[in-house]
Amino acid sequence: MAGALQVQRATTGDPEVVEELLRGLPEWFGHEAAILAYAERAGHPPTFTAVEDGRRLGVLVLRAHSAVTAEMDVLAVHRDHHRRGIGSALVAAVEADLRGRGADYLQVKTLGSSRPSPEYELTRRFYLALGYTPIEEFAAGTLWDDDPCLLLVKHLPCNVGGRVPGR
Repeated sequence: MAGALQVQRATTGDPEVVEELLRGLPEWFGHEAAILAYAERAGHPPTFTAVEDGRRLGVLVLRAHSAVTAEMDVLAVHRDHHRRGIGSALVAAVEADLRGRGADYLQVKTLGSSRPSPEYELTRRFYLALGYTPIEEFAAGTLWDDDPCLLLVKHLPCNVGGRVPGR
């Protein structure tokens, strides 16, 4: 019987784990330079990990843009553990953490639908199911060199006492 999944905010990043997870998902992360950049940024918190029986099965690396906005820089779950709620648990933990810190918005960028991909169609559906709103699709070459980029955003009603979200 598998142990309980634990999602935690890491006190230090773990570039090696991120790189290993990304290399196991070439359909999503097939560009060497991007893998190395994501792994390097994972060396700097905040990074959230999903751990079960001592194995890190998933990771979510955040990038803060301001006091009220953050971005999911990378989210990856080990291939053998897809469709078990690990990605959803990571996102929920990040959203709760950000709400507690007074953040209002969380964004994510993914491959836009103008470049057909069955894997990224699943990714877009995942974020839509979690309440993210597609804001804009940027043409290839605008934000990313070779790929269209879809920006999705979610409003996070903060739970910091006395603070009015959006102010």
